[in-house]
Amino acid sequence: MGDNIRVMIPEEEVDQKIAELGRRISEDYAGSSVHLICVLKGSIFFTCELAKRITIPVTLDFMSCSSYGSGTVSSGVVKIVKDLDEPIEGRHVIVIEDIIDSGRTLSNLLQILSARKPASLALCTLLDKPDRRVIPVEVDYTGFEIPDEFVVGYGLDYDQKYRNLPYVGVIEN
Repeated sequence: MGDNIRVMIPEEEVDQKIAELGRRISEDYAGSSVHLICVLKGSIFFTCELAKRITIPVTLDFMSCSSYGSGTVSSGVVKIVKDLDEPIEGRHVIVIEDIIDSGRTLSNLLQILSARKPASLALCTLLDKPDRRVIPVEVDYTGFEIPDEFVVGYGLDYDQKYRNLPYVGVIEN
């Protein structure tokens, strides 16, 4: 692949943090079940690992959204490319993201999902870049807060490469 990638968060730390998030979610929703919504494509690795560590009943669904149009900067206007297969009304829903930065797209997505009347709606992210936040978004479960660097691995890509890295890294030139 040719790029030099510096490890930001080693695989062991990622695994430990996902286990911790799974425990917290299991405790917070004890006696109930949760419906995880994986935001494709980047969140698939995190969602699968997290679901394995949640000890209460879990169901899964997937969404794919776009907010870029022809530019390289998010417009924040969400176009749903792949919608949910099942209704979420009356369910405890947790949206699973790989990374949150500006908050534009996610803020709109949460409004769309909230209008579908879930019993509760929470947000879980592996990575959070609060320094890039333009629109406030309340994150209920955060794996790691990271600096404003372009990261790859654990589902995050650069030109569709590096999603399969078992750690979070930074491409260095």
